[in-house]
Amino acid sequence: MTKVNVKPLADRVLIQPAAAEQKTAGGIIIPDTAKEKPQRGTVVAVGPGKKDEPVTVKEGDVVLYGKYAGTEITIEGNDYLIMRESDIVAII
Repeated sequence: MTKVNVKPLADRVLIQPAAAEQKTAGGIIIPDTAKEKPQRGTVVAVGPGKKDEPVTVKEGDVVLYGKYAGTEITIEGNDYLIMRESDIVAII
């Protein structure tokens, strides 16, 4: 997990997406144009939450989120997603 100097605000969470699958279970190599967006990632930074709603995920948690959730950003050459905690579906 990479350490970044970014502190999300309110109930927002910074996530480093997992790498997209390179091969299928049968061993077929997937070209870049056909790769699915990852829906799993690691929490890198967490905001303080809202007044009546504390954030329930913590740094280091591996989470599942919606396919089109969050905003893609690049920090120091690494790609991340920043999203509201409510866009996270599960901790795995």
